[in-house]
Amino acid sequence: MKVLLTGATGFIGSSVLNALIAAGHDVTAVVRSDEAGKRVAANGATAVIHPLPDTDWLTEMLTLSDGAIHLATPDDDSGPIFDDSVIDSVIAAYSGTNKSYVHTGGVWVYGNGADLTEESPINAPEITAWRQEREDRLLASDVRASVVAPGIVHGYGKGIPNTISGGPRTADGALILIGGGTQHWATVHVDDLAELFVAVLENAPGGETYLGVSGHNPTVRELAEAVVGPDGAVKADTVEATRERFGAQFADALLLDQQMTGARAKSQFGWNPSRPNLVEEFSKL
Repeated sequence: MKVLLTGATGFIGSSVLNALIAAGHDVTAVVRSDEAGKRVAANGATAVIHPLPDTDWLTEMLTLSDGAIHLATPDDDSGPIFDDSVIDSVIAAYSGTNKSYVHTGGVWVYGNGADLTEESPINAPEITAWRQEREDRLLASDVRASVVAPGIVHGYGKGIPNTISGGPRTADGALILIGGGTQHWATVHVDDLAELFVAVLENAPGGETYLGVSGHNPTVRELAEAVVGPDGAVKADTVEATRERFGAQFADALLLDQQMTGARAKSQFGWNPSRPNLVEEFSKL
């Protein structure tokens, strides 16, 4: 399949690129610089340097592809405008065809919950509240479109979990938690997630969202205790201090208490996350 990929040099995108190449796909990666172009070319993709958003240009590029995955994010807070442009391009290029398109969402839109699924009510924090209107428009179109909503992505020492492992410490060395630390995070290894993106691109009928989570839902305290080891200490923080530390919007997302299994993706595609979970990863630090 000729696949158009955005965000191919990012944390998730670079793993998705590797998974696409391993599955035998011919990947064209939209990048922003010569340096990024060299990186994706070294990983087996054809690089096309062009700034996004650019609706007309992207529409033309999509017509030359058999499918696409969108993982790019803007450098500022213009995510709604950015995604609107991409979705406009996808609808213009893919409507009425059987070409597969995979859009990237996120689990934070579901808010708090001990057994969250794709059917759970939307209760998004402010930082991600803009997503649902756009995803609804996409999934209601006549495009064979799917949304993958990743959990907290980890692997190779990267991603949001660094807010825990690289967090501040007290004067006596205790690692300061994000809030009280009782909140659960729904997690997934980046390479497992990449395989899900490829499975959805290849096999999804369209019109559905898939939670990209492994089923491992540790608490923030459990993660911090894995970082410090049996001889270390952790210390709870207040919500107010956490919001001051991260900014209110990001902090409110990190404070969400979320548990989910990813059962739909696992049953529909035979997806089997197999990489080390985040507690195991942190225990090796």
